[in-house]
Amino acid sequence: MKRVLFLLLFVCLAYTGSSQTRQAVFKKGRIIDSIRINDSISETYKLYLPKKFDGKGTWPIIFVFDMDGKNSQVLNIFKEAAEENGFLLASSNDISDTLSISKNVLIASRMFQEVAALLPVNSNRFYTAGFTSGAKFASLVPFFIKQVKGVISCGSFVASVELVDDKNPFHFIGIVGNEDYNYTQMLQGRELLNKMKFPNNLLVFDGGDRWTDYSLIDKALKILTLSAIAKGNVAKNDEFVMNNYRQNLAEFQKLLDSNQMLPANNLLNEIISVYRPHLEVDSLREKEKNLTKDKSYRAQRRLFNNVLLQELFIKEDYNYNLIDDLSALNYNNLGWWNYQMTELKKYDNKPDPFERQMGKRLLGYLNALIEDNIDIEMGYPVVNDEALSFLWMLKTIAEPKAYQYYLKIISDSSKYEDFGTALFYLEELLKNGYEDKTRLYSLDNTALLRIMPEFNAIVNKYLEGSRYDAIIEE
Repeated sequence: MKRVLFLLLFVCLAYTGSSQTRQAVFKKGRIIDSIRINDSISETYKLYLPKKFDGKGTWPIIFVFDMDGKNSQVLNIFKEAAEENGFLLASSNDISDTLSISKNVLIASRMFQEVAALLPVNSNRFYTAGFTSGAKFASLVPFFIKQVKGVISCGSFVASVELVDDKNPFHFIGIVGNEDYNYTQMLQGRELLNKMKFPNNLLVFDGGDRWTDYSLIDKALKILTLSAIAKGNVAKNDEFVMNNYRQNLAEFQKLLDSNQMLPANNLLNEIISVYRPHLEVDSLREKEKNLTKDKSYRAQRRLFNNVLLQELFIKEDYNYNLIDDLSALNYNNLGWWNYQMTELKKYDNKPDPFERQMGKRLLGYLNALIEDNIDIEMGYPVVNDEALSFLWMLKTIAEPKAYQYYLKIISDSSKYEDFGTALFYLEELLKNGYEDKTRLYSLDNTALLRIMPEFNAIVNKYLEGSRYDAIIEE
C-alpha cells in the first residue's frame, strides 16, 4: 500500500521549564509555520521534518537564518537536500537585521533549546546556515552558542575572523559563485582559515546567482555528514564514503578534460581535505603535485592572479572616487561613473573567462558599495538630503533597472521644486521600461509636477494615455 505523502507525526514530550506535557502534531515533508517557543514567549519558528523522519534515534539539524523576513524561501532552497540527506530544518520568524546581534542571538538560543526539548536531535550535529546577511549571522552564532558544529555560508565569509578560536572549532563551508563580488574575499578567507588550521571548505560554482541549485546544498550536507563520521558522531558507512568519493573524482576528471585547470585543482584540494580522515590520499597528493606543474595550469594561474590584481586596483579607484564625490557632492563626476559602466560592459565580450567573471564581480561590488553608503547616510541622526540624492543618482547609473531610485529622485526633486531634475529622471525611468502609471501619479511631493504639461507629455510618450492632457502653448 502506498505511503501517504504527508504522514502525521505525533510528538509527546515534556518541555523544559513547564510542568505540563506538550503534544505537537507535525506533518512530515512540508514546512510547518509559526510553532510557538512556549506559552509565555510570543516568538515562533518554522520547522521541516523529512519524510523519512520516524522520531527514532537522533537526527542532525540545520538552523537556517534569514534577516529579511523571507525564511520560507530560504527553507525551500534547503528542503530538497535536507530530505535527501536526512536533516531537520528550523528557522526563526523573529530574527531580523533591525535587531541587535545580542537580541538575535538570544532569539536563536531560545529556538535551539525549544527544538532540542521537542525533537530527538543529535547534540553533536547542530548546524547553522544562511544567505548573504543571513550567512553572516549564521557564522556568528557558533561563537556564542557552542553547540553549533558547522556553518553553511552562502555568499559570505566568517563575520568576524577575530573571534575564530581553534579551541572551539566549527566546520565552515562557504558557497560562492565566481561572478559574486564576495568571491575574492572568500578566496582570501579560505587561505586564512587554512593557515589557522581551522576546518573549512569552499564550494565555487560558475555564475553569481545559482543559490537555488540543489547540488550545492547537497554537497555541503554531505561534507558535514562525512565530517561527523570522521569524528565518530555518526556510525561508519563505507558505502556512503566511497560513493561520494567516486562522484567527486568524476567531477574532478570532468574539469580536467575540459581544461579547467584552476577549478580542478581547487576541487582536488577539497577532496583531499574531506576524505583524508577516511581514505589514503597519497595518490591524490601526487595528482595535485603534477597538476600544479602542468604548463596549462600555470598559464591559467598567472592570468587569474593578474585579473585579481587588476580587480583590486579598480575597487580602490571606485572607493576613492565615491568618497571624494560624496564629500564634495560632485554631480559633475556622474559622467565619469557613466563611463565606468561602459567600461564594465566591455568585459562581457572578453575572450578570457576570468575577465568576464571579474566584470560581473566589479558591477556587483559597485552596487553594494553604493547601497552601503546609502545605509550609512540614512543612519545619521540628521540625514543629508543632497548626499542621499547623489547616491540615488549613482545607483540609477550602476543599476538602471532599479526603479525605486528614480522614483525617490523624482519625489525628492519635486519637494524642492527642482522640476528639471524630476522630469529628466522621469524620462530615464520610462526609457528603462517602468510601466506602473498608478504609482507615478501617486508619488509623494509631486502634486505640482503631475499637472505640468511636460510631465504628462513624457508619460504619454512612453506609456500612452497620460492622466492629464498635455497643454501645448502656441
